[in-house]
Amino acid sequence: MKWFFASLVGLLLLLQFRLWVGDGGIPEVLHLQEEVAIAKQNKLELEERNDSLEAEVNDLKQGLESIEERARSELGMIGKDEVFYQFIAPPEKESVE
Repeated sequence: MKWFFASLVGLLLLLQFRLWVGDGGIPEVLHLQEEVAIAKQNKLELEERNDSLEAEVNDLKQGLESIEERARSELGMIGKDEVFYQFIAPPEKESVE
């Protein structure tokens, strides 16, 4: 009976060792759960970026207003019958003390 009890305790210790240290143990599961959470966050960020890019593409496909707005803001273009005025601020006078 002592040998049976001792073998059961030994088996329990072996299983506990595999649970805490071996492959597929608790530390590895926790690490994988962390990686899954990070991957989900990255996926959400990429989905938001894709949605904004898709909206921008659809906007550019549908009308000339968005293309004209982009050309004006990014390239500094002006319309056919428009006049461009540029105001330059006068240089600040240095005070002599």
